[in-house]
Amino acid sequence: MKKADREEAKMAFGKLLDIMDELREQCPWDKKQTLESLRHLTIEETYELSDAIIEGDLSEVKKEIGDILLHLVFYARIGEEKDAFNITDVLNALSEKLIFRHPHIYGDVKVADENEVKANWERIKLKEKGDKKASVLEGVPLSLPALVKAYRIQDKVKGVGFDWENSEQVWGKVEEELAEFHHEIEIGDKDAAEGEFGDLLFALINYARHVDINPENALSRTNSKFIKRFQHMEELINDADKDWDSMNLSQMDVYWEMAKKVKG
Repeated sequence: MKKADREEAKMAFGKLLDIMDELREQCPWDKKQTLESLRHLTIEETYELSDAIIEGDLSEVKKEIGDILLHLVFYARIGEEKDAFNITDVLNALSEKLIFRHPHIYGDVKVADENEVKANWERIKLKEKGDKKASVLEGVPLSLPALVKAYRIQDKVKGVGFDWENSEQVWGKVEEELAEFHHEIEIGDKDAAEGEFGDLLFALINYARHVDINPENALSRTNSKFIKRFQHMEELINDADKDWDSMNLSQMDVYWEMAKKVKG
C-alpha cells in the first residue's frame, strides 16, 4: 500500500472509531449491546461473507468485510468500557503475535516451503501456552461446524507431523472406511453404521485436504448449485402448469435435466 493510501486508511479507521463512540453513547440499540448479544450476529455476518466469497461477488465481499469490522470494533469498545482491553491493545497484541509467529520473516529461522511455516506456527503456539502438556488441538473451537472442524483437526495435527505421506495412502483409507460402512449397513446395525459413516466422512475430508481441495468450499458450491437447479426446475414445472403431487420421480427428472442445461 502506498504511503498516501496508508494515511487515508488510518484516517478512515479513526473515523470508524469516532462513529462507534458516538453510537455507543447515543443510539438506544447500540447502547444495549453486549459481547453476548453480538455473538450470534457476528456468526451470521461471517457466513454472509462466506456466501459472498463463494459467489465471487467482490462488491458484497467488501460490504461484508465492513460489517465484520464493525463488530470487531464494537467488541473492542465494550472491552474498553469493562477496563479489560481497548482497540490499541487488540492491534498491538495482534502485531506482536504475527511477528513472533513469523521467525522466518522477523528472525533468523529458515524455511523451505509453506508446510514448514505451518509446522513452526503450531510449535510456537504450543510454546506460547507455556504448558508442555498442552494439546495442539486445544485451539480448535468446540462450536465449529463438524465438517470444518474435521478439516481443522487434520490440518492442526499435520503441523506436528501426524499425517499420511501421500494422497494414495489416504484414498486407501477412504476405501477401507467405505467397505466398513457398507458392512454395517448390510447387517443392519444403525448405530455402528453411523460411526462408520463418520469415519468415512473424516477420511474423505482428509483426502480432499491432501489434494488441495477445501471440502467446506466444495460442499458449499454443490449446495448452491443444487439450489439454483432445483429452483429453476420448480419454475419450469410451474410454467408448464404441472401438479407436483401428481408427478413421479421420472417425470420430475425430465425437468431436472432441463434445469441442469440452463443452470449448469
